[in-house]
Amino acid sequence: MYAMLLGENGHLKWSEVPNPEIRDDEVLLEIYASGMNRADLLQRAGQYPPPKGWPDYFGLEAAGIIVKVGDKVAGEGRWKPGDRVCALLGSGGYAEYAAVPEGMLMPIPKGLSMQQAAGLPEVYGAAYLFLCLEGKLKKGDTLLVQAGASGLASVLIPMAKAFGARVITTVMNDELELKIRHLPADIVVNTSRQKLCDVMKAELEAGRGVDIAVDCLGGEMVGECLPYMNFDGRWIMIATLADDYSNVNLKSMYARRTRVIGTNLRSRTAEQKKELLCEMTRILWPKVESGEVCPTIYRVLPMSRAEEAMNLMQAGKTAGKLILTVKEE
Repeated sequence: MYAMLLGENGHLKWSEVPNPEIRDDEVLLEIYASGMNRADLLQRAGQYPPPKGWPDYFGLEAAGIIVKVGDKVAGEGRWKPGDRVCALLGSGGYAEYAAVPEGMLMPIPKGLSMQQAAGLPEVYGAAYLFLCLEGKLKKGDTLLVQAGASGLASVLIPMAKAFGARVITTVMNDELELKIRHLPADIVVNTSRQKLCDVMKAELEAGRGVDIAVDCLGGEMVGECLPYMNFDGRWIMIATLADDYSNVNLKSMYARRTRVIGTNLRSRTAEQKKELLCEMTRILWPKVESGEVCPTIYRVLPMSRAEEAMNLMQAGKTAGKLILTVKEE
């Protein structure tokens, strides 16, 4: 089979690789489409190695059709050849086939295409983890989402709204502000014209303070904003794309009972991920099928243009998910 490998000088190359062999608790997935994530850029730069036992090529999520099941999977009867599924992967989605543990599979929500489903597992799993398991989001909460034009934000914002939250998000410039007009955020903070901490202070004084923040940027903005969280606020750090360091007023944290929570999906055990995906399928999939939460796809490109897609994401020119197609339905 073929997969997208990192070649000379950092370029991507569609290359022949060994066919995956499945274990008793795995299925062989024929991949139709794969979702691109910022972690793929980090892996390309040598900063995000795949977990042990996974292929050394890219791709954290994919959608396709099961073509073979292991003996244990066959005995349990949950999955069978011919099932349309999407899958959370440690790596290996930029390929024609993947060996996938049965606990990392989810049925494709009714009415969704392979391309739409390919953008669900990683980003929806992460969003559900951040909002519901770590953030304890409830109806009436105010959520802050940094980097509103990111693929993750395109899921976090409508997901939070579907659960009854009020949402503030940020963008870096006017162009990105225009690109996310379709998202149901209540307030969009354009940081080229406004300071986020000033907006948060005004919202707090008006009785609409932030209860939960999901932050992929980090940097000095964290220390500037933490004093303006609601009491018992949760600031959830998921990445530090702006800077790894921030000056923080510790007194404001204990005075307002603010918690800073560092988290990610990748480092969790297979059993933890299986539990998360099962809960997400049960609670969230009906909202996806009803249209309350819809995948926001920025662009669909063939796998042969994976490098172009990565360069678009690296340049910050995307607003939503990038999907790579391996074959047509």
